[in-house]
Amino acid sequence: MTVSRRVLALCVIVPFAALSLLALAAPALAADSEENDDPQIVLTGQVVVQAGQTVGDVVIFNGPATIEGMVRGSLTSFNGDVSISGTVTGDVTSFNGDVTVASGARIGGDLVTQSAPSVASGAAIEGDRRRVDTDVITGRFTWISQFAVWVAVSVSILVLGVLLLLFAPRAAESVALAAVERVGASIGWGVGLFFGLPLVAVIALITIVGIPFGLGTLLGLALIYSLGYTASCFALGRALLKPPTSRYLAFLAGWAIVRVASLIPFVSGLVWFVAVVYGLGVLAVAVRRREAMATIPAPATIPPPPPPAPA
Repeated sequence: MTVSRRVLALCVIVPFAALSLLALAAPALAADSEENDDPQIVLTGQVVVQAGQTVGDVVIFNGPATIEGMVRGSLTSFNGDVSISGTVTGDVTSFNGDVTVASGARIGGDLVTQSAPSVASGAAIEGDRRRVDTDVITGRFTWISQFAVWVAVSVSILVLGVLLLLFAPRAAESVALAAVERVGASIGWGVGLFFGLPLVAVIALITIVGIPFGLGTLLGLALIYSLGYTASCFALGRALLKPPTSRYLAFLAGWAIVRVASLIPFVSGLVWFVAVVYGLGVLAVAVRRREAMATIPAPATIPPPPPPAPA
């Protein structure tokens, strides 16, 4: 056999042998692909485990899950229907959705659902059947959200108070002085401003000319009430820590007391109302006092006596 014929024979035999090996190994590869113990995690979509297929843990956040094969582990569905006609070796947990367990299906762990599941008579559930305690979960998230709001309000009041003390220190001391000396007037002015400003804004919205004023007042109520709240914090702190103590330390003391008191569930609303009302009144009294002092004429100056005449 010549060299050219040998090369030609190799070119034919080698590819044929490779194809034969691939054909023999294909069933084994297919069998391996059917068994996959990796976890199946789906954010949005669907999970389908076909008959004869094996997967690991299944977690789906939004979408249906259909189990016809085997799940080696647990199945967790947050939002979507679950249909099981195969085998789940672990727990099955569904937070929101209908769960159907067909006849011949097997669950090796617990079945935890929000609503009553549909379980056929021929299904096998080796664990317990329990309900998801959604009230505990909802209450936990509600508490976390309320605490986040409390932190946000506390930080905003702290920043606002520090800025006011930094740019208007004399006005802050006037507010603290008015809070101690003019208690009755501060309460009266505070109640009037707290209820009067929204009322005036709503009345202004009725007229076409007053719509801009009414909208501006309603939008500015949050800042106005925050100023009153901050003024009450400083007034309380200055009443406890008198000069020459730093005004910043006094504000921090009052701020800490008021914000901790607002954590109490039954008195948090009352603390906010009292702080805003009294703070608005103190601000009004301090402004009126400064205006009154500005209108008082300065005392006339007496010219110095003339120098004595020379001897």
